[in-house]
Amino acid sequence: MITPEAAEAIARARAAALGWGIVEPLSVQARRGWTGKIRIYSIDSNPATRGTKVRFTIDAETGDIISEGYLPR
Repeated sequence: MITPEAAEAIARARAAALGWGIVEPLSVQARRGWTGKIRIYSIDSNPATRGTKVRFTIDAETGDIISEGYLPR
C-alpha cells in the first residue's frame, strides 16, 4: 500500500517525464472500494479553475498508473 504522498510523487515524476506542466494546487483523493480499503488515488492539478490540468489515477496497492491525461489549456 502506498501513501498519498507517494502517489503524488509518482504523478509528478510521470508528468515531468512526459513534459506536462503541473499547475498548483494538486488535489489527491483516496477512493475506497466496496471493502472500505483504499483502492486508488485520483490526482488532479489545478482542480478549482479552468486551464492546464493533469489527471492521474494510481493503484493504491502497487503504485501503477491506471490512467493519465493532460489538458494543456
